[in-house]
Amino acid sequence: NDGDIKATEDDYYDDDDELGLSSSEDEICEYDTTSSKWMSTVGDCPVEPNVTFLDAMKSRAYWLVGLLAMQSCSGFILSRNELLLQDHPVIIYFLTMLVGAGGNAGNQASVRVIRGLALGTLNPQTQSQYLSRELRMAFSLSAILSVAGFLRATLFQTPFAETTAVTLALSMIVFSSICLGAVLPLLLQKVGVDPAHSSTTIQVVMDILGVLLTVFVSTLVLDSVWGKMLIKTLGNIGI
Repeated sequence: NDGDIKATEDDYYDDDDELGLSSSEDEICEYDTTSSKWMSTVGDCPVEPNVTFLDAMKSRAYWLVGLLAMQSCSGFILSRNELLLQDHPVIIYFLTMLVGAGGNAGNQASVRVIRGLALGTLNPQTQSQYLSRELRMAFSLSAILSVAGFLRATLFQTPFAETTAVTLALSMIVFSSICLGAVLPLLLQKVGVDPAHSSTTIQVVMDILGVLLTVFVSTLVLDSVWGKMLIKTLGNIGI
């Protein structure tokens, strides 16, 4: 009923005040069920109260340009490991899948935390519960996606050694991305940055970290003595 809607709206804005996401103009905005719009005593509620288009554009542009500069690190990592990729070109074919899986998994966790902050369900009292849940989710989803990645590599008749490297890299990437995605919004909020930026930041962070983990695992599994012994042992037992 209308009373419940009004109470929910009041709770929403109280939570926003705690996060520093609303202004005094926000507090007089009410939902009009007739027009299906948020209205205030002076008319339609602004999209971003007290933020001009130019200021919003500057804030977003600075962040995106910075992320663009960071993303060039992926190319640097690949160029430093050119010999590995020449010896095992199959890794390149799976690189997009590996990096994309990390970005998607991390973004899921990040959006969930941002939503919790906005609604007020994520607060100092519930923070540990949120993070422990995401840790369990990281273990579960990394295992599920590793199986899916292994089946995909097998389906495309990828050599067993490269399949093992891709599977291990995917597991590490997904696990780390979910953990980082859950923590990043909280870190940004702590240093006074809008937590909403974490959804784009995690994509770039996982681009870099995903490439780094792929190269690290591939080198360990495919080119090290330990890795070659492992592949040989697994091959002998029929895995």
